[in-house]
Amino acid sequence: MILRNGTIRTLDPSLPTSAALAIAGELVAGGVGVHERALPSPETVDLGGRCVLPAFTDSHVHFPTWAMTQREVKLDGAASLAEALQRIREHGGRRGFGWRDADWPDGPPTRHQLDELSAEPLAFWSKDYHSLWLNSAALALAGGDLEVAGGVVERDERGAPTGILREESAWRYKDRHLRYAPEEFVDAMRDGMRLANARGCVAVHDKDGWLGAVGLWQRLAQQTPLTLRVWQSTPAENIDRLREIGLRSGPGWPFLRLGYLKTFMDGTLGSQTAWMLDGSGIRITSSDELAEIVLAGAAAGWPVAVHAIGDAANREALDAFERTRDVWQPLGLRQRIEHAQCVHPDDLPRFAELGVAVSAQFTHAPSDEQLAKRFWADRLEQAYSFRALLDSGALLANGSDAPVEELDPWAGVLAGVLDHWRDDQRLTLEQALHATCVAPAWLSYDERRRGTLVPGRYADLVVLDRDPFLCEQEELRDVQVVATMVAGRWVHNPPPWD
Repeated sequence: MILRNGTIRTLDPSLPTSAALAIAGELVAGGVGVHERALPSPETVDLGGRCVLPAFTDSHVHFPTWAMTQREVKLDGAASLAEALQRIREHGGRRGFGWRDADWPDGPPTRHQLDELSAEPLAFWSKDYHSLWLNSAALALAGGDLEVAGGVVERDERGAPTGILREESAWRYKDRHLRYAPEEFVDAMRDGMRLANARGCVAVHDKDGWLGAVGLWQRLAQQTPLTLRVWQSTPAENIDRLREIGLRSGPGWPFLRLGYLKTFMDGTLGSQTAWMLDGSGIRITSSDELAEIVLAGAAAGWPVAVHAIGDAANREALDAFERTRDVWQPLGLRQRIEHAQCVHPDDLPRFAELGVAVSAQFTHAPSDEQLAKRFWADRLEQAYSFRALLDSGALLANGSDAPVEELDPWAGVLAGVLDHWRDDQRLTLEQALHATCVAPAWLSYDERRRGTLVPGRYADLVVLDRDPFLCEQEELRDVQVVATMVAGRWVHNPPPWD
């Protein structure tokens, strides 16, 4: 296949642009200078002036969970408790996602408001997915067994649960009482895969390992060819089985690969559980405990992705990586901190010094602006420091944390380039695309196979309706995904195009 009459943006500095792109089977065969005769009976695709980029990767997504939320009650953007309750009433569903009571003038949410809607169990996750809002019937399912280390059970003045569970308490409740059947997940994931492809996304770093996501992906692969490349996490709790569970074959391989641990240092800004240097928040994992996880992972050849939001959580995580680096660095393990939303200035250069990547979410910055200004007013210069991290030499990868934000890589690019409320932390278009296309491929050990459009790489690409590098900044908001290709195969809107 030859793609011509457009602009090919390879994202490779040795040949940034090309007027044509040749594809042979699954791979890029070449660009300018590749003649049609180099390929047997090539199909020619007229780009009509459109632009081709390497396809997008979402570096942090809870894919099965996000796919299910597409079918649940959506509470994102509800400006009040009354509006949230109205959405629940109109939808009629018993589960949902997206509320954030810090924005509500008539909050907080409690079980009593939900009790008025239904006597059946109701459960709704907060936008940051670290708090769970239940009615009395849902609370009753736990039989009073709500307390757990690292968790919070909010209680009223009489000591009765209000209906809000946070952190480990919320997650354990979900494990025990909010499981969907595998068939429901797989059906939703099939639709979710198509939606992701339509948004130019062909690869995800999935964080739903605790949910048994590998088994769900394998079920899906037995029914439908995967059109997403999945780099799958597994919980640190599986550490004793690491040598057994490396995924090297089976349904979905090689699109489906399992290869890194996921753990948590703290909670979130929205739930007021981020672990801060002033002592506030919740510590889920200590630095010493993380060091043990890193060492055990290294013994099995596994890197670690650790969730850290607050400045204390990030410092303690970096301390653990520093204390263990003599073990993991010689192995070439690609360690990463997820989010890094509040980093003390003294810790900014440590990411690059240690070789620990930052897996950030550009869309969190504009979404969390008011929360940050409200709860981190005394440390705003530490918050969402994307440009400072990049300038320090850190590798920066971009994801969505879907369903916390929507799985939409171009929206992430816009957030990093245009919408960050800290003007000095905005990125160039090239930097944002590198974080969305190139850096994620390196994190999943794919840098020689994908992320750029040069010979020998997989033909994973997205066609845009215009060249974003020639757009005025505000015009970037009008850029549309036209088509998406994975391994030389169109998976969204194959040509010809109008």
